[in-house]
Amino acid sequence: MRCPCTSGDTYDACCGPILSGTIAAPTAERLMRSRFTAFATGDAPYLLRSWHPSTRPAELELDDDITWTRLDILDTVAGGPFDAQGVVAFDAHFRGADGVRDSMRERSRFLREDRVWTYLDGAAY
Repeated sequence: MRCPCTSGDTYDACCGPILSGTIAAPTAERLMRSRFTAFATGDAPYLLRSWHPSTRPAELELDDDITWTRLDILDTVAGGPFDAQGVVAFDAHFRGADGVRDSMRERSRFLREDRVWTYLDGAAY
């Protein structure tokens, strides 16, 4: 099965090991891709685990009426394996319960502490 993050790799070679905790995301972009995959597969516990503690909500309910269909990475700033911060701009495509296709565009900020990337916050643009 192809990975929902649209990297072109299989799930088991891409986001699967990150979501299962077998490996840590090596870059901010890989964390972004794994978080999209978590939205696409309904993995709220992973989304909370990969969220920085300073901005993480106490709980997270995903909308079962939304089907996430494609992730387009638009830009990255830093976020490499030796950086402490990174920004990933993306367009996440989805289909609502009514079948209408739409997308959300965001610039997300990530922090790397103790060699672990976490999602800090994001702003639509």
